[in-house]
Amino acid sequence: MKYMFTYDLMESARNTNAWMGASARAFASYPAFAMSMNPMLPLMAAWGEVTERTFNRMVAKPDWGIRSIAGPDGQDHLVDVKPVVEKPFGDLVQFFVRRRSPMARKILLVAPMSGHYATLLRSTVASLLPDADVFVTDWHNARDIPVSEGKFDIEDYTLYLAEFMKALGPDTHVIAICQPAPLTLAATAYLAAEDPEAQPKSLVLIGGPVDPDAAATEVTDFGRRITMGQLEHIAIQRVGFQHKGAGRLVYPGLLQLQSFMAMNSERHSKAFSEQIMRAARGEASDHDAHNRFYDEYLAVMDMTAEFYLSTVERIFKNREIATNSFVVAGRKVDIGAITKVSVMTVEGANDDISAPGQCVAALKMLTGLSDDKKGQHLEPDAGHYGIFAGKSWRLNIRPLVLNFIDRAAGKRQAKIALASAQ
Repeated sequence: MKYMFTYDLMESARNTNAWMGASARAFASYPAFAMSMNPMLPLMAAWGEVTERTFNRMVAKPDWGIRSIAGPDGQDHLVDVKPVVEKPFGDLVQFFVRRRSPMARKILLVAPMSGHYATLLRSTVASLLPDADVFVTDWHNARDIPVSEGKFDIEDYTLYLAEFMKALGPDTHVIAICQPAPLTLAATAYLAAEDPEAQPKSLVLIGGPVDPDAAATEVTDFGRRITMGQLEHIAIQRVGFQHKGAGRLVYPGLLQLQSFMAMNSERHSKAFSEQIMRAARGEASDHDAHNRFYDEYLAVMDMTAEFYLSTVERIFKNREIATNSFVVAGRKVDIGAITKVSVMTVEGANDDISAPGQCVAALKMLTGLSDDKKGQHLEPDAGHYGIFAGKSWRLNIRPLVLNFIDRAAGKRQAKIALASAQ
């Protein structure tokens, strides 16, 4: 069982750190020390509290936490997360608003499969719910999928997206965020050739690597430096026996998290040091800004080895989407076949993951689409996260996206509830 030992070793290290944190917190909080004036005791308890929470969050899938929204009638409407299409590697789910009639806008949010759960889009979903019926691709943790379910690579991912679009119908507006942008574009082109009537009404691509060579980042530089053999050797492991997917080859979420943290190690170190001091002073809380962010950021999932490796090789190294040479299920996907779907790209000027130029490259590839069906936006001073979940999204990008959706649907004057975005 090659690489299974290293997978279990990482999990053992995570579990040990969580135990050490819990032990330090319990020891320093012992009632016998209550009268002690030693300042190290509250500091030790604070370190233990932050450490225990940090390492426990790495294996817990966050909850969506969207309980209700305010309706136009002034009443709160409860929100249920309901599966629409259930598949082995991911589901299509709807955020069903009780006691509300179907909305004019039907939006499919395509969540990334890049190490984090779809709940990373929680704030994006919450901001769209008052103005649209919202559906999301909820990808599963590969370690929980039995080997008997087979493989899952970028071709399978593309076919999943095509199936989800067909299930929702041609009046759907699709928003792809980050990693799935090129594959969502390919899925739309696949439908344009195989089932034209199933194509969505519009497609919005936000901060995705449609053409990674258009602008260099640390991500694209890494993809160029490393060979596929080296990548498979250092990144791929087998799931341990304690999980349902025992024996499945995966790119572990813990390994991906290590890469995430290394990219901004100084900022993360400072954030945790400051949180320990706040906890020692009694100023930290369960839902403070630090915990809200890191409870989501630290929650990681495994990707199937074939998905991770095919993404690096076919999207970044061979640039199959950018060169219009992508093949799905033996059929070449022609991006130029898209002639009816309105397409918009959104980029952040300070995006260090998918730099400006990588996403907007999609518009040049749409040779069969008229210019009046194309749109683009470059958000000044915005980073990667901000263009779909931060201040830039709430104040600037969301209204632009909804207006673009309404124009694609044939509405000349869009009336958008801006107050819900602020």
